[in-house]
Amino acid sequence: MPIEILMPALSPTMEEGTLAKWLVKEGDTVSSGDILAEIETDKATMEFEAVDEGTVGKILIEAGAEGVKVNTPIAVMLEEGESADDIGDVSPAPKPVDQPTETAPATPASPPAGGYSGEEAAPKTTGGGSSGGTRVFATPLARRIAADKGLDLSQVKGSGPHGRIVKADVEAARPGKADAPSAEAASAPAAKKADATVMPAGPSTEAVMKMYADRDYQEVKLDGMRRTVASRLTEAKQTIPHFYLRRDIKLDALLKFRSQLNKQLEGRGVKLSVNDFIIKASALALQTVPDANAVWAADRLLKLKPSDVAVAVAVDGGLFTPVLKDAEMKSLSALSAEMKDLAKRARDRKLAPHEYVGGSFAISNLGMFGIDNFDAVINPPHGAILAVGAGVKKPVVGADGELTVATIMSVTLSVDHRVIDGALGAELLKAIVENLENPMMMLA
Repeated sequence: MPIEILMPALSPTMEEGTLAKWLVKEGDTVSSGDILAEIETDKATMEFEAVDEGTVGKILIEAGAEGVKVNTPIAVMLEEGESADDIGDVSPAPKPVDQPTETAPATPASPPAGGYSGEEAAPKTTGGGSSGGTRVFATPLARRIAADKGLDLSQVKGSGPHGRIVKADVEAARPGKADAPSAEAASAPAAKKADATVMPAGPSTEAVMKMYADRDYQEVKLDGMRRTVASRLTEAKQTIPHFYLRRDIKLDALLKFRSQLNKQLEGRGVKLSVNDFIIKASALALQTVPDANAVWAADRLLKLKPSDVAVAVAVDGGLFTPVLKDAEMKSLSALSAEMKDLAKRARDRKLAPHEYVGGSFAISNLGMFGIDNFDAVINPPHGAILAVGAGVKKPVVGADGELTVATIMSVTLSVDHRVIDGALGAELLKAIVENLENPMMMLA
């Protein structure tokens, strides 16, 4: 059967996108990994790759089409021996998300980040070493490779849309080795139940416009990024039990140490920012207080071993939170270079999804905009986010009781109480403060 190519979810928050450009045309032969199209998501312009081989039989959505819903057929792929006459009627409308049953034709479910539907009208019994007539979905090429390897396809986890087994899955599989379900898959039902509790916020569009019917205003349509920010942060404030911990940090030792390091690094073209030190201090604190290095996974906690720290980057119309992975292992200069690269590509909308998904902890620094202090909203599933204000000279009482002047930076740790209790959050914030007030410790 011809394979429907669906509008893929190229980011975890994508609901619709713009089919910016086709890089193939009808009649073209494509292989796994070939670029089919460029798609503008809520976050960036992404390349959409083929997951299997075949011939482009029909393009359903023209280049430039906006607001194409995820899971909408955008083209049809023909497999070996098929022609355009086999395509029949294909409607470019979003596919329902119900799973196929034994008594009804297979209905495509919502795809992962990829996009072929790949389902036949009814489940097929696999060839190539399957036992007991197990019903699985696999491409013909995957079946042939499985037969050559003597592989039981019922023991292979498919990475294609709807769990369809593709070429790469059987090439990587070993006979007799079953793939274990991922933690993400295990928690999906509970996560879906949790999402169902999110309620729409505020009055309707019509009600608000009626309030201001006699006033002069400009209507600004929401783009994908702003719609996503609104949805996720509304969900976060409604479903996450936030609490807040506040500390003042003396920055004088750090500023002096930073100045010394920058002079020594000048020949290498490296200039460390205060934010680089905050990233490093947070990463090390998560190692010092490992119970706080955790995320909420609907019905369980996931405690991370590495310190993967996300940092908010403002862009036109919204923000990104690129993730610096294994930040505790990296030098200050390496973190600085990586952060500059991620921030630049974030502003250019060139980040790949794996670069802004994940992490257990985030940093939002508005000090550079002159903000003294603020409370940040947790980015789910993170356990906490550190809001950083500006360093300001203030009068303080020294250790000897004398009044002196110091550069003080106010920070607020927003904490998910489901993940981190008050005392644990205080311990984490104390570790961050100690690292920043004694910066040479971070190099030990």
